[in-house]
Amino acid sequence: MITSLSGTLPLADGNAIPAIGYGTWQVADGERAVAAVKAAIAAGYRHIDTAAAYGNEAAVGRAIAEALEDNGLVREDLFVTTKLWNSRRGHDEALRAFDESARLLGLDHVDLYLIHWPASSRQHPEDWAEVNAATWRAFEELKAEGRARSIGLSNFMPRHLQALLAVAHEQPVVNQLELHPGFGQWQAAEASRQAGLVVEAWSPLGSGAVLGDPALTAVAAEVGRTPAQVALRWLLQQDVVVLPKSVTPERIVANTELFDFELSDEQMAAVAAIDDGAEHHDPDQVTF
Repeated sequence: MITSLSGTLPLADGNAIPAIGYGTWQVADGERAVAAVKAAIAAGYRHIDTAAAYGNEAAVGRAIAEALEDNGLVREDLFVTTKLWNSRRGHDEALRAFDESARLLGLDHVDLYLIHWPASSRQHPEDWAEVNAATWRAFEELKAEGRARSIGLSNFMPRHLQALLAVAHEQPVVNQLELHPGFGQWQAAEASRQAGLVVEAWSPLGSGAVLGDPALTAVAAEVGRTPAQVALRWLLQQDVVVLPKSVTPERIVANTELFDFELSDEQMAAVAAIDDGAEHHDPDQVTF
């Protein structure tokens, strides 16, 4: 069990991933993003998650450079993740996309590079598995060169994962999925774990929509914490890496205060039973 903000989970390639990261989805580019990432690092986060599609890699990179200097840290103290966007799939295009992300971040390597979404049967009816395989070959080259210390996936359902594992020479070590109270792609999470991947939760707070759920607020009252802290603790107790996002300094700090309480089996079950009532889509039905 993770017992501190500096706690990590081992990856199958021999590296380790901090179990709490600062998520930057919906953190706009510019000064606001710089300030938010710097606040997260000052608060003790050592894992920063961004993506090409977020449009904030340059701001995240600037924040990292300034925060390293301000906090007396070195690059190796941070674990930085970015992701390949859908329009850049395929071997050659993925390599070019990585170069652009690295340039924007101002880094010579990232700690984790993810395929943001799998090519699916909706987008590539005849050859979706080959598109994913060609993209993965580029990822394997980036890892062999040390430019991506670890490589992994995001939003891969079991069929996408199984097809990729059948042809991969270097196994992915992470699958980042939408997981939060009220909704979870738990079948994909279990398939990932069975294959030796660590599971990460994007939108671990359900974009805030689930935080007023009566069952969640009841558990929060029982343990004297906020619903957000309970939601994050619920995932951590399942060895899921969490990536909470906030631009409010107080909430950035509060999202790290997860280690002086523990949820009972009954409380874990109560949170697991929540249904957010929202419509969630399989990646084959997702349009962008």
